[in-house]
Amino acid sequence: MKKLNITYWIITGLFSAFMVFSSVPNLMSAPDSVQFLNGHLGYPAYIIPFLGAAKIAGAIALLIPGFRRIKEWAYAGLFFDLGAAFYSLICVEGFKPGLLFMLVFIGFLFASYFLWHKKLQTEV
Repeated sequence: MKKLNITYWIITGLFSAFMVFSSVPNLMSAPDSVQFLNGHLGYPAYIIPFLGAAKIAGAIALLIPGFRRIKEWAYAGLFFDLGAAFYSLICVEGFKPGLLFMLVFIGFLFASYFLWHKKLQTEV
């Protein structure tokens, strides 16, 4: 139980930190972020701060104990965010082996989700 709990919090903490650090430039509409998302990928500029705020909210939801339904929505939203980013990059740039690095973060998301459900089963 203790090992499961520690593993869950380490993986969830690392994943949440990645999501927060990657969302700050979006939230602040940093020129590099706007250029990449708007100029390169073609997303409208008005959606960029919203995506940043949504990623931060999702990361916070994963770190707050309880609130099972909100946590489920956060996992789903962050999965759609990462999946859409991966898909967008493949559509615009074509497949490049460097894109497989994104699968590490998607793997962290799935590991966190799996461990969270396993932790819930042991608490009941």
